[in-house]
Amino acid sequence: MDLNALRTANPDHWSKATAIRALTLDAVAAANSGHSGMPMGMADVATVLFEKHLKFDAAAPLWPDRDRFILSAGHGSMLLYSLLHLTGYEQFPLQELKNFRQTGARTAGHPENFLADAIETTTGPLGQGIANSVGFAMAEEMLRAQYGAGVVDHRTYVIAGDGCLMEGVSQEAITLAGRHKLRNLIVLWDNNSITIDGPVALSDATDQPARFRAAGWHVVEIDGHSPDEIDAALSEAKASTRPTMIACKTHIAFGHAAQDTSKGHGALTDQAQLQAAKQAYGWNYGPFEIPSDVKSAWEAIGKRGAEARHSWQERFDAMSNTKRETFNRTLALEAPKKLSATIKAFKKQMSETAPKLATRSSSEKVLEVLNPIMAETVGGSADLTGSNNTKTGDLGVFDVDNRKGRYVYWGIREHGMAAAMNGMALHGGLRPYGGTFMCFTDYARPAMRLSALMQVPVVYVMTHDSIGLGEDGPTHQPVEHLAISRATPNTYVFRPADTVETAEAWEIALTETKTPSVLSLTRQGLPAVRLEHKNKNLVAQGGYVLADAEGKRQVILIATGSEVHVALAARDLLQAEGIGTRVVSLPCMELFAQQDEAYRKRVLPAGPVRVGIEAGVRQGWDRWLTGERGKWNKADFVGMDRFGASAPAEELFEKFGFTAENVAARAKGLL
Repeated sequence: MDLNALRTANPDHWSKATAIRALTLDAVAAANSGHSGMPMGMADVATVLFEKHLKFDAAAPLWPDRDRFILSAGHGSMLLYSLLHLTGYEQFPLQELKNFRQTGARTAGHPENFLADAIETTTGPLGQGIANSVGFAMAEEMLRAQYGAGVVDHRTYVIAGDGCLMEGVSQEAITLAGRHKLRNLIVLWDNNSITIDGPVALSDATDQPARFRAAGWHVVEIDGHSPDEIDAALSEAKASTRPTMIACKTHIAFGHAAQDTSKGHGALTDQAQLQAAKQAYGWNYGPFEIPSDVKSAWEAIGKRGAEARHSWQERFDAMSNTKRETFNRTLALEAPKKLSATIKAFKKQMSETAPKLATRSSSEKVLEVLNPIMAETVGGSADLTGSNNTKTGDLGVFDVDNRKGRYVYWGIREHGMAAAMNGMALHGGLRPYGGTFMCFTDYARPAMRLSALMQVPVVYVMTHDSIGLGEDGPTHQPVEHLAISRATPNTYVFRPADTVETAEAWEIALTETKTPSVLSLTRQGLPAVRLEHKNKNLVAQGGYVLADAEGKRQVILIATGSEVHVALAARDLLQAEGIGTRVVSLPCMELFAQQDEAYRKRVLPAGPVRVGIEAGVRQGWDRWLTGERGKWNKADFVGMDRFGASAPAEELFEKFGFTAENVAARAKGLL
C-alpha cells in the first residue's frame, strides 16, 4: 500500500489519523508492553467516526444522549486513550498516555469503565464488548419509547476484531440484535486477517459478512483506510432499519515493519522500526509530540457536539417534572421512595400468612409488587420464563413493535443475556435482571465476572439451586456453583430460606449501586421460617439468629436456603434431649463478613459446636465453622462432596443426609 498516495490524497485526515498511530507507538514503547497493531490499523476508521459521525461532547462525558463508543477489541486500548486525549477530555491529559499501563493510571492495559467517565465498558475478554453493545442498544430503544426521541436518540458504535467474532458469545449477540432489529447498533469490524498465532485462516474460514447477513444485519464492505469509503459506509449504516456491520479491510500495524504479521498484534517497541514507521508517515516529531494545528483540529472535533448537547438540555428541561425526576433518579440508580414501604407491607403479609412456596415463586411474588413501582426494572430469562418466574404481568414484552416492553425473551443464550444485561446497566437508566438455572451460571460466567469487575448492579435470578430440583439429575443439579459465585469479589450471593428473606434480598439487590447480586432460588416448596414480622431487613446483616437456644447453648446450626427448615427441625430434636441449640440463617455470607466483629461475635460466639448445612460443597464455609472463634475439632458440615443423582427431591435429601435426624446426630457427635 502506498502511504504517500494516501497522505497526499487526504492530508488533513492523514495528519489526524497519524497522531493516533504515533501516540500508540510512543505509549507502548514507554510501557514496553501493550498492543500496537490494532490502533494503527483502525486509526482511519476511528478518525472518520469521531470527526463526522459520533455524537459527543468532550466537555460532558456523561451526557445521557451521547452516542456510545465501545472498543470491543480492548487490547487496542491506545486507540481509545489517544482519541480521548486528542479530543480534549479533561481526564486524559498527555501525562495519562505517558503513564500507559502504569500503577494508578486511567490508561490501564485494557479499558476499565470505572477508571474514567468516557470509558463506556470494560473490554479485553474478547466478545464481551460486542455482546454488551446489544444491551446498550436495547436500553436506548426502551428509554426512547419511554421518554421520546427528543430526549433519547443515540447510536452505539463498536469496533470489534477477528477474536471478538470468533468467540461464541458473538453469535448469541449478533442473532439477538438481528432478531430485534436494533437499527442504532453499528459494528465496525477490523478485518485484518491476523491473530496472535498467525493468519486467521489457520483457525477459521467463516464468511463473516454472510454470517451477519444471515442474522438479519445490513452489511457494508469497505477499504478501512479510505476515509471516503468509511464516511459513506457510516452514513449508509445510520440510514438502515437494521443493525449494521461494516467490514473494514485493514492492515494491522499499518506502515510498520510488522504490518500484516502476527508480530504486529503485540508491543512494537524496537526504536529503529518505530522511527522508520514515523518517517514513512511523514511524522517528524518527538515522543508524545503532537503539533498544535493537529491537536487544535482534534479539539474542535471534541467540541462539535456542544451545540447538540445544549439543544438536548432545552428539550429535557421542557419535559414534565415527573418525567425529569424519574429520568434523573433512574440514571443515578436511586430507588423510588415507595420501595421500602412496599417491601415492609409485603413482608408483613407473608409473615402473617406463612405460605409454603418455592423461593422462585417467592421471587415472582416480590417482583409483582416491585415492578409496578420501578419503571427501570427490565426482566428476562434464557428460555426458562415459566421455571425462573421472572415475568410479571405489568412488564410487557420487548419486541420490534413494542419498544416499551420491559421483559426480554433472551432465548437459549445465557452468556449473551448476561453480557447484554451488563450493557443495559452500563448504559444507565435501567436495572436489568435475568434468569436461568443455577447450574447454567457456567454459561454466563465470563459476563457475571465482568459485572463484578465493572461494578454494575445486575441481578442474576438463578433457580433450581440444588439437588432439590430432583429428577433432572446431576447435569442440572448445581453443587459447586454457590462456591464459585461466592469466590468472585464484589458479588452478593443470596440464598433465602423463605418468602420474607427473598423479599429482603430483592430489596438489597435493587438498591445496590456497585455490586451485582446472585439470587439462589429453589424449585421445591419451602415452609415459612420468618413467622414474626420485623420492619428491619435482617438479610442486610448477612446472617442472624433465627431461633435461639433454650437453656445452656451447646450447638449452633448454620444454614442457608432450603436447609434452614432442616436446621430448625434438628434444633427441635436436640432441644428435646436438653441440648440447647441456636439456629443461624446465613442468607448472604458477603454481607455477614461486612458486619463489625462485635455483631458477628454475638451471632457466632465461642464455645458451642458448629454444624453448617447447605446442599453444596464445603468450600467457603470454614470461615464460619472453624474461624470466627470456632475450632476444627468442634465443627462439621452437612453438604455435598460429589455430584447429585436423578431421583425425586425428597429421596435425594435423605440419601445425602439433609435430614433433621442426621444433622442432630452430627451435632451430638461433636459434643
